[in-house]
Amino acid sequence: MAGRKRRKLRLLSDTFKDDKRVSMRDNNKQEHHKSWSVLPVELLELIISRLTLKDNIRTSSVCKRWLSVALSVRKVNKPPWLMYFPKLGRVFEFYDPSQRKTYSLELPELHGCRICYNKDGWLLLYKPRTQRVLFFNPFTREMIKLPRFEMTYQIVAFSSSPKFPDCILFTVKHVNPTVVAISTCHPGATEWTTVNYHNRLPFVSSIWNKLVFCNGLFYCLSLTGWLGVYDPVEQTWSIRIVPPPRCPDNFFVKNWWKGKFMAEHNGDIFVIYTCYSENPIIYKLDHVNKEWVEMKSLEGVTLFASFLSSHARTDLLGMMRNSVYFSKVRFYGKRCISYSLDQRRYYPRKQCHDWGELDPFESIWVEPPDDLSSFNWEG
Repeated sequence: MAGRKRRKLRLLSDTFKDDKRVSMRDNNKQEHHKSWSVLPVELLELIISRLTLKDNIRTSSVCKRWLSVALSVRKVNKPPWLMYFPKLGRVFEFYDPSQRKTYSLELPELHGCRICYNKDGWLLLYKPRTQRVLFFNPFTREMIKLPRFEMTYQIVAFSSSPKFPDCILFTVKHVNPTVVAISTCHPGATEWTTVNYHNRLPFVSSIWNKLVFCNGLFYCLSLTGWLGVYDPVEQTWSIRIVPPPRCPDNFFVKNWWKGKFMAEHNGDIFVIYTCYSENPIIYKLDHVNKEWVEMKSLEGVTLFASFLSSHARTDLLGMMRNSVYFSKVRFYGKRCISYSLDQRRYYPRKQCHDWGELDPFESIWVEPPDDLSSFNWEG
């Protein structure tokens, strides 16, 4: 009788242990699934963005949350890459801010050149020694030569790809406090055309250091924040009666000519003012009311700011939207300095940059390539 009771107790004990093991396994499974289900959206976007289209579609069937993220990533555009100019040698580095990877590419064609501007995948180059001006596509290696021209450090831009028939190059140079010299050219021309123009308002500084092409016009921003406009069709120069944007405190003391950036997006013109530890101030030009409006949100647009040329993108990864990415990479090439308008802070934290200490001609944002086979990846 005692033996039967012991056997029953042993069976009950074994049954309890088996139930406990099953329960623990179920709990572990639940914890495992829970750990994946509570991943931050930003991290989930980063993971799913690295998948192929086929795997992205498979991932979207896991749950509603993953479906939403997979669809948003599936539609994303590519951000520009940050191109660094070597101080020695002919190997250029390219940083992809979405993947946080750095690639290298040898470009012997750029030896002795100064990069002046970038748009639509084309670099505008200048060789000071020979005064040669040319277009160069760093990924197709295609080159288009232009007439020789003495170009100092005045601002320069072009309207569209040099493959387009309406492509125009524009540069403006300070002559004296009330006169500017405007020079234009186009692919296939035999010489540059230069005309001197008087500034209509005598109190406006004629030193212009930011330039964009928007709605068929070249918009120039002076050191003091006034706006000059050149119409390449009518060949006219005018000063817009638009009060200058308000600068951050100590802006003109710290980095008055390096810490300002200008970009264009779908007919809108943005100006970014930065000043060391202070948050950037971003303005959009109101063409109707002729005023600069401070932006608290970019409504999904991402700005990529560099001294030589700045760009704008939409439909990027969610964590990149409504932000400004600057032309400085920290933590051994792993993190690009950015500012989120949603969070009102810099990333990485406390990594705002003193642009007064930066060489403004050391980097530029460029269109990413379609093919990575010619690149070396630096892990």
